[in-house]
Amino acid sequence: QVQLVESGGGLVQPGESLRLSCAASGIFFSVYDMGWYRQAPGKQRELVAAFTSGDSTNYLDSVKGRFTISRDNAKNTVYLQMNNLKPEDTAVYYCNAKLYPFDYWGQGTQVTVSS
Repeated sequence: QVQLVESGGGLVQPGESLRLSCAASGIFFSVYDMGWYRQAPGKQRELVAAFTSGDSTNYLDSVKGRFTISRDNAKNTVYLQMNNLKPEDTAVYYCNAKLYPFDYWGQGTQVTVSS
């Protein structure tokens, strides 16, 4: 059974940081393209950051320079370090694991940025 379990969300003030973690089980983690998506109320889910084709990374333009995706294959975990958070980063953040034709999602973790 595949499980992706996110943690690390919460309520922070603008300018603060959070680190999200996603622990995977039931998959051969190191061969999967891992990523983070987010969905704000009333908006479509969007890609925030992801590994593609091995160690290459892809970022949403609005988070470049502020967010960093990383992975620890020994721990089957992918991280999203989020610095200088802004109110527009408020959303539910989802972990994703892709290896065609498989596509798995976590349950999401809420990130709220508000003063």
